[in-house]
Formats: sequence, C-alpha cells, structure tokens
Amino acid sequence: MLLDLGTIRTPHTSVEEVYAPQTFREGEEAYRVAEPVSLRFDVLKTDERYRLTGRVQTVLELPCSRCIEPFLLPVDAGFDLLYYPQPRNAGEGELEVEEEDLSVAFYENDEIDLSQLMREQFYLALPMKPLCAEECRGLCPICGINLNRAACDCRRDWSDPRLAVLKRIKNHGVN
Repeated sequence: MLLDLGTIRTPHTSVEEVYAPQTFREGEEAYRVAEPVSLRFDVLKTDERYRLTGRVQTVLELPCSRCIEPFLLPVDAGFDLLYYPQPRNAGEGELEVEEEDLSVAFYENDEIDLSQLMREQFYLALPMKPLCAEECRGLCPICGINLNRAACDCRRDWSDPRLAVLKRIKNHGVN
C-alpha cells in the first residue's frame, strides 16, 4: 500500500482505492478491519512537498471495554497531511512540537506508506473507552457472566473486615 510519488506528474492528482479487510494484518492492532476500506484523497504537489487531503471509510471490530464482546464501529475519518522528504539527519537536541507539526509526516524513497496513514486514522477514530452500547452492564466481577445476556446470583455487597469498626460507629454512633 505504497503511493509511488514518481507517478505523480501534475500539481493536482486524485486517488481512489478500496482495500480488502484481509490486507490489514490481524492480531497486531487493538481492532480488526471488518469491511473493505475506502481511501479517497487529493494530492497537491509543490516541489518535494505533497499535501494529501481526503477520507478513509470502513467498519472496525473491537472489543467492548465493559463486556469484552466484539462490536462494530463505523469509521469515516478525514485527513489533511503534509509530507516532506525524510531529513538526512534527524536533528540534534530538543525541539518543541508546534500545532502545525501535528499534520506533518515524512516519506522516503519517493513513496508514501498509505497503510501507516490509514492505521493512524483508525486509531484517531477509536473512542477512549470503546463500548458496545452506552448502557452496557459489563461482566460480573465474581463469576464473569455477561450481565447484558443473563443475571447471576452473586453477592456483591462485600465489605472489608478491617473497616467493620468504622461501620459500627457509623450505624450506632460513638459510645
């Protein structure tokens, strides 16, 4: 999934690609690509600088944070990235990252790795706490049953025996 920059001869080029879900390796990511990935973008070329603006659309499958059941998350992410040639020396010392640096990437050997671009967009689209549903009840901490599917008879009113004295004081007052 490389974009060969040597084939881009005009200042403006449009690219549309569809990638099968199997193209993306499973097991390495926090998600699984469940449906074909549609990648559409425009390339604006200025000297050795390339600006890619477009969208990536697909459906990801990921585990719920509460019940661990897989669920589908539609992704429709827009991007606007500026690609520069990889600098020969990566720099010395510390540099402060500016706001515009967040949309800058680098390419090597006249190729842009589109799989990296798509993976970044997928991760940016993931919620902080993925939930199959807002009202997901999760797993029972005692027996592990999925509380969305069935109820259990586990006793959840456990208390720390070291705090029994404080509980007595709260319930009966200080004597």
